[in-house]
Amino acid sequence: MYLELKENKPHGTKEYPYTQYHLYRFTHAFQIPVHWHDELEIIYVRKGPLQVMVDGEMYVGKAQSIFIVNPGQLHLMSATHPPVDYYTLLFPLEFISFQTEDALEQKLLFPLRNHSMTFVTELPRNELGQSCCALLDQLIALNEKTDAEKQIGTRILLLQLIQLLVQNRLVTRTGTGSPLGIQKELLSYIQQNYTGHITLPELSEHFHLSEKYISRYFKEHFHLTLSQYINYLRLSQAKHLLENTGLPVTEVALRCGFSNVSYFIRNFKKAFGIAPLQYRNQL
Repeated sequence: MYLELKENKPHGTKEYPYTQYHLYRFTHAFQIPVHWHDELEIIYVRKGPLQVMVDGEMYVGKAQSIFIVNPGQLHLMSATHPPVDYYTLLFPLEFISFQTEDALEQKLLFPLRNHSMTFVTELPRNELGQSCCALLDQLIALNEKTDAEKQIGTRILLLQLIQLLVQNRLVTRTGTGSPLGIQKELLSYIQQNYTGHITLPELSEHFHLSEKYISRYFKEHFHLTLSQYINYLRLSQAKHLLENTGLPVTEVALRCGFSNVSYFIRNFKKAFGIAPLQYRNQL
């Protein structure tokens, strides 16, 4: 799955902006580095352990664990002992909003959209959690079909889920909208410039922070070194270009910030288990 700091890939379509991903074909340890998006995301673990970090706090997901990532929250997923099996369900809050200025819109849906209210991150593993799992099972099964009328059922199930969360006081008021903060500013800058030569001194000068502080901050909060994260962005973009363009491998490497094609091929093969040209040919 092609991920960046702020995911620019569309989730669903304009006509149906809900989407779900089933992630389970992992044969080795993996990490989907820190990112954020405008949609609300529900992470539903079928088999763990799955590590989930949301806004710097780490959680461990087991079978039937449910996590909610509110719009704009930084998060990552990783596992050190596959196999892992989990779903991610994404949708904009507008998908379940109503075009009215009623109490539901003013007291819940709008505050959720502007970040002055948020859902709790981890749902309890009790009777409530079991009820939420049952709703998610229905939602996933419904969206694995090609039924053109599934939009109504999807909205109903999502609203039932949110109703359970509200009834059980699993919504909290933050008081103010969520600012970007140093994490998003730092990662956004890297995302915008990763095809070039990004260095610690450059980041230090740009953000008026010491190199040591940035290096330590990056490792502690994002669980990757700076070079590992840049390499991830470059390889993810390379994979995207191989899948969606006919550019030669050399051009793909250069466009993604690899000045040495042999180095790019070695890194791609190490990350994905296959050489770039072979990967394209098997699509």
